[in-house]
Formats: sequence, structure tokens, C-alpha cells
Amino acid sequence: MMLCHGHRHRPTVLLPSLLPPNPNTVVPFCGTLFSRKPLLFSSLRAALDSKHHLQTLGPDAEADPTRLSRRQNALLLHRSHSQPKDRPPIDDEEREDELTRKKVVEEYSLATRRVPRFPGSIDFPRAGGLHLPLPDLRRVFDGDDRSLKRALEVRRGVAAETLKDALRAGKMSINYSTNLVSRLSEFVDRVVIGAAMLKAVPEFAHLSFNARAKSYIQSSCVVSLVKWLKHNHMTYPQIAKVICMCPGDLQLVRRITEWLKSIHVKGESIGVVLVKAGPVFERSLDELEEIVNYLENKGVRKDWMGFVVSRCPQVLGLTMEELESRVKFYLDMGMNEKDFGTMVFDYPRALGFFSLEEIANKVQYLKEFGLSTEDVGRLLAFKPQLMGCSIEERWRPLVKYLYYLGVQRDGMKRILIVKPMVFCVDLETTIVPKVRFLQDIGVRTEAIGGVLVKFPSFLTYSLYKKIRPVVVFLMTKAGVTQRDIGKVIALDPQLVGCSITKKLDINVKYFLSLGIHLRSLGEMIADFPMLLRYNIDILRPKYRYLRRVMVRPLQDLIEFPRFFSYSLDERIIPRHKILVANRINFKLRYMLSGSDEEFNQRVQFAIEKRKRFESGHANLDASDDESSHVVPVASS
Repeated sequence: MMLCHGHRHRPTVLLPSLLPPNPNTVVPFCGTLFSRKPLLFSSLRAALDSKHHLQTLGPDAEADPTRLSRRQNALLLHRSHSQPKDRPPIDDEEREDELTRKKVVEEYSLATRRVPRFPGSIDFPRAGGLHLPLPDLRRVFDGDDRSLKRALEVRRGVAAETLKDALRAGKMSINYSTNLVSRLSEFVDRVVIGAAMLKAVPEFAHLSFNARAKSYIQSSCVVSLVKWLKHNHMTYPQIAKVICMCPGDLQLVRRITEWLKSIHVKGESIGVVLVKAGPVFERSLDELEEIVNYLENKGVRKDWMGFVVSRCPQVLGLTMEELESRVKFYLDMGMNEKDFGTMVFDYPRALGFFSLEEIANKVQYLKEFGLSTEDVGRLLAFKPQLMGCSIEERWRPLVKYLYYLGVQRDGMKRILIVKPMVFCVDLETTIVPKVRFLQDIGVRTEAIGGVLVKFPSFLTYSLYKKIRPVVVFLMTKAGVTQRDIGKVIALDPQLVGCSITKKLDINVKYFLSLGIHLRSLGEMIADFPMLLRYNIDILRPKYRYLRRVMVRPLQDLIEFPRFFSYSLDERIIPRHKILVANRINFKLRYMLSGSDEEFNQRVQFAIEKRKRFESGHANLDASDDESSHVVPVASS
């Protein structure tokens, strides 16, 4: 910068009022842009100082212009003295410029000195605090004021760092504190608002934003709460979500957690309940206690309550009116309090997760299978998981598929009553592969529906862990041929439900120990598959009576394996005594099958036949005796 010869310590600045206007000049001032002949106050101040400087030069400066070192100042001085005292009237453009300059000077004179702050900070008025709720703070971020959004982002960053420092001071690792703070965005906004509101408090008005944010964090006791919740087996994501969900005093989280522990909610379930229970922080402890007491009066045992709340936290979010209407709906279907309590314990979501309208629609759909309201009530008490299945996604496709396999409405009703779990499994991944397996082993398509109706549990067993191993055992260890395996499963699909080691293998070894060959055993199983499902204690007395009392050969047993299906005391022994008394003998098939009336008719027919045989044999003997006593006459 060029300085005057006489006063090098003062800068020489041009007077803007004396320079020709430049229409392209744009000068910012106080955040506002003046685009036509603007003037900075600093430039005005410098111009006034320069004028004062020229006046201090005295008359020598006018006589000797060479004392000015700069050509511009010389021209300025020459121009200022060459102007006449009587200035001509100014035009509208110059008058507008003059008004603009006065306005700038007036604004600057009214402006107060700003307190130095970090970049991006906001100068809030001292008289009032920032009473800005969290939704309004979000609205600020959604607005178009970029400068305000940037300033709030800076304060959020400062609040987040202050919260991190507080967590680290509480002996939390850097990684965990960083991860936790990143999830506590709503609480950080709360810190920003709280710190801004503390500025209205006299004892905090002189403090910086950092100090006020630190004071707010300490007063909220968030650090001790985080440590306490972590001690109660909650994860950091759960802790962050719970803190953000709590609208007011964070000590409410501690009180509700203690109450959950009092109703036997344990371990990691506490965090799940707090996160998924809905508006639980808007309820008082008396309201929550009222819900628990009502369920206890309706059959839910007190020691079950923690398990129920853990598996369905939404129960605590219901109002008493909603809870009473749901309980009444189930009790009106014929359930007693004991059945209702058991249902809630088995599947708590049936009470608190689904809407009452959705529950009513599912009950009405189940009635279409021919079930009465009481039948549906008993069904839900036995298998409440049905309420968790979708009608459109689960039940309708299954019904269409079963109808395609030949299962009629009565068959579906039996499947629903015997094994309601079938209506809860996935069609494509669970049922279809098992039907294809039945087709692969030789079961006719028209017989598959009968298999499923006869043994609905077949559809709930594992194909690779249960069904396949039983089929392989029958073909390799029991002598069933590949041609007969489909017939065996179709006649008695309950074999699939038997344990190989505890039932099937023991029975096979017993029959082989009797002297029956493996091939003959396979034929016996193909004729009567239920043979492998009997208990050994039932088989042994019947076989002993057959061999020792009835004195029948083993071949009779091989030809008629159904012998073991008849009662020893009520069928085998009485009919055997009748045969012995009448000195007749039947094959096992004709001896045991049929009703008593049919058996008596067979016995009478056999007796008459025996009498005819005996009478015919006696006549034949008499004729032989007469012929032997005839004396031959000698011819004369």
C-alpha cells in the first residue's frame, strides 16, 4: 500500500463520494448484497479518515502538490479544490446513492457487537431461549436455509463429540461409544435443543455451547443409564433405540425395566420388550400393572407372565378396552379360563399381535370346513399357531392342492382336527416334496389323498431325517421289495412315524428269531404292514399259544400274519376251544376272521360235514362186514 510522505503510518484511501460510479461493483454488507453503487462501511470510514488526513496537511499541500506521492491523491486533491462552492442540484440517481449510504451507516450504528463464536454458530437473542421442539428442528433441516442447516449440523457434531467424551469418561471403548452415538441421533438433537435452552438460564448464559451441552448430558444421566442397561444384557442398538424412544426423563427407562424384571422378564428379553412394546413409555406403571392383573384373572398364571410378554411385547401396548374385547372373543368360542391361559402361554401373538378383525376372519374361514364355533375354540386352544397363518398366502393354496390330490371337505376337516400343524407349514417347501416322494416309491396318485387323510402327520415329518430312513430300512432290513414298498406305505403310513431303533428294528429281529426267512418276512409285511408296529409283549403270548396249545406250524403264521391283530383272550382262545370241543379244525384265516355269527355258521357246517363223513364211512364199513360173513354155497 502506498503511503503519503508526511504521514506514512496512515493509509491514504480514495473518497468514494468523489470517484466516478462503477455500475459493476458488488459489495457485501451484513449478509445483504447491494448491487448498485454499493458502499462498505469500512470504505466510508477509511474515506473520512483520508479526508481528515488531507485537512491536516494544511495550506502547504495546496501550494505544493508534489508532496503527494501518489498520482491518484494528487488528482483527488486537485479535483476537490476545483469544485465550486455552489454545487448544482443532484439528480435522482445520486440522491438514491446518498440514501443508500446513509442507510448503511445507520444499520451499522444500530448493530450490536457480536460475541466471537466458532464457525457456523448461531447468535441467539439473550432475552429469550431457543424454544424449538424436535419436530421443528427437523423442519429446519428440511427447509431451504442452507446457512441455518449448516450451523445446526455443526452444533450437532459438537454435541455428538461431547456425548462421546462423556461415554469414554464412563470407561466405554472408543469403538462402542462411536457406534452408540451414531445411533443416538434423536438424543443428540435433544442435547442441541437443551443446550440452547440453557442459554436462557442466568447461570448458564455466559457459558459456551460445549459447556452447556456437557451440562445437559450430565443432568440427563445418560451415561449411567447406558452402563446399567448394558449390565441387564441389552445390546447397544437396543439401548440407543430405547433412549431415543423415551420422550422425557430417561429415568423412566430404568423404572420400566425394573418393573419388567418383577414380572419375570429375564435376560436379553428385556431389550426386546422395550423396543417392540410400542407406546410403553407413554404408559404409567399402574396401567401396565392393570394389564397384567387382568390377564392373571383370566387364566394366565403369574409365573407365565414374563414368558408371555417376552414373546409378544405388543400385549403391553394394548388399551384395556382392546384387551377386554380380545379376551371376550376367545371366551365366547367355548374356551374356559384354563384353556385361554394355556393358549396365551403357547402362542401369545394370538392375543396381542394381530388385530381383532383379522382374528375374526380366520375363525370364520375355519368354520367353512364344517367346524362349529366350539370346535374352532377347542382347535385354537390346542393349536393357537393357526392364528399366525395367512388365509391368502397359506390356507387357500393348501386347500386347492389337497383337493387336486382327491381330498374332500371331510378329509380336510379330519386333517385339521388331527394335525392342525399341516395348515401352518409351507406348501412348496414342505408338502409338495413329500407328495412327490410318495409318487416316486410307487404310491398311486389316486391313493395319495387317502394316505394323507389316514395319517396327516406324514406331512409334518422331515423327508430326509424321518421318511426316507424308514423306507430304506423296510427295503434293506425287513425284506420288503421295491415292488411292494408303495403298497406297504399306502396301507399303513403310520410306519413312517415309528422309531427305527426303538420299534421297527426290534420287531424285525424278533420275527427273524422265530425262524422266519427275510423274504417271507417281507411278504408278511406287504400283506399286513401293521405287524411291525405291535409291541413285543403282545406278540410273544400269542405266538406261544399258537405253537404250544394250538400246535400249529409256523407256515400257518406266515400265511396269515393278521393272527397277531386278534385278541388272545377274547377271540383266539374261545374259538379254539369251540373247535376242539367239536373236533373240527379251521385254517387261521377262517377261524379268526368274521363275526361270531359267521363263525358259528362255519362251525355248524363243519360239524354236519363231519357227521356225513362219519356216517358214510360207517355204512361203508357195515357193507364190508356183511360181505365178509356170507358163506359161499357149493354148487352141486
